[in-house]
Amino acid sequence: VDLDDAVLRHVDEPARQEELDWRDAQLVLLLTPPFDHMTHDPGYIKGYVPGVRENGGQYTHGAVWTAMAFAALGDGERTWELLSLINPVNHGRSAEAVEIYKAEPYVISADVYGCPPHVGRGGWSWYTGSAGWMYRLVLESLLGLHREGDSLRIEPCIPAAWPGYRMQYRFGTATYRIEVSRATGDIVAPERTHTVTLDGQLSPDGKVRLIADGAAHDVHVLLPALVPSPQIRA
Repeated sequence: VDLDDAVLRHVDEPARQEELDWRDAQLVLLLTPPFDHMTHDPGYIKGYVPGVRENGGQYTHGAVWTAMAFAALGDGERTWELLSLINPVNHGRSAEAVEIYKAEPYVISADVYGCPPHVGRGGWSWYTGSAGWMYRLVLESLLGLHREGDSLRIEPCIPAAWPGYRMQYRFGTATYRIEVSRATGDIVAPERTHTVTLDGQLSPDGKVRLIADGAAHDVHVLLPALVPSPQIRA
């Protein structure tokens, strides 16, 4: 699906109303239009009124998994865009947004309504596994931090506007100070998309070995420079 062309539609039986831009509404719908009056019964999903939870609303589990899928494809721009839409903080940036969302902006809602008159209203909060998936989306898919036994694998998928980031990881008595930065200039990486150094030494396999030695260790992840798209000449 090309989300650049995707729009969220709602059904006001019996006629379909105007299209709703999914970016303006800050929604990532599970499906559209929702199930309502129909000959065939789709089952449990129709138990919700149109635009609520799985029936045409933002079912946040699925929205998070969509962002994770784009990260797996290496699309940092789309990953960040969808994460920003899902992020409840962004539903509380103004009095108008709070009035629409009507839920806590500091916890994930399991769903967000997708049909008038409640488009953008937060559903069940504090009762959701979506929070755990959101945590993994940020930590693993976006920042790229993966724990594998006694080692770390760091494979970020960040948007072009980010020059990098810093974070600390505690392993027992040890502290790993991780810095991710993007190289400048044209860099070609024939085998790897990034390089990893631990205390100044290049990691051949790109992994960071974890040792609870009570020391502070410096990890540097260097991402290749962004190469501008070729210009089309007339």
